[in-house]
Amino acid sequence: MFSLFYGLWKYMFDKDELRVLILGVEKSGKTTLLEKLKSMYLKGEGLPPDRVVPTVGLNIGRIEDANAKLVFWDLGGQAGLRTIWEKYYEEAYAIIYVIDAAASSSFEDAKSALEKVTRHEHLRGAPILIVANKQVLLDFFDQDLPGVIADEELARFLHLKGLDDRPYMFQAVSAYDGKGIKFGIDWLVEQMKGSKRTEALRARAAVAGKI
Repeated sequence: MFSLFYGLWKYMFDKDELRVLILGVEKSGKTTLLEKLKSMYLKGEGLPPDRVVPTVGLNIGRIEDANAKLVFWDLGGQAGLRTIWEKYYEEAYAIIYVIDAAASSSFEDAKSALEKVTRHEHLRGAPILIVANKQVLLDFFDQDLPGVIADEELARFLHLKGLDDRPYMFQAVSAYDGKGIKFGIDWLVEQMKGSKRTEALRARAAVAGKI
């Protein structure tokens, strides 16, 4: 009887803790996105954009929604710091890859870095949310903005159809005012809960727990 009630309690109240890497080249808006996530889900705990500084190393953020506990690892995007990304791949359930849609000069670098991420064997099957972060204060969903590439054009440039059979989605967001972010996070949580990668990581954790 105890096991029945314990199982029901875990089903109702215990939530998975899912680890997500936030990657992207320098100045794409990764840390601003993380702080906006914290302010949206943690009642205003995140830093405002004007207080965010470039990441050197790692920032960690934790949030909780109706379905899961999420741990975000925001890693520095400078070329010299990208070698540390691989140290976190094996433990990641999913990737958020951030691109500054208003900085066309960084697109080639962003594409090259993304290709290396998707090819890495330790990330095989990990869902990827690719966000076009339009770092402006105007309503970019309702009007064209100078210097900002269209979502469809950026998707074609990145050759998203060339990804393997992993789940992925391309989403326009604003790390300043939060538009588009919740939709992307909801999608990512659903993909993680049903992915083969999540099953593999859970199985590995269960084996480690028995040793």
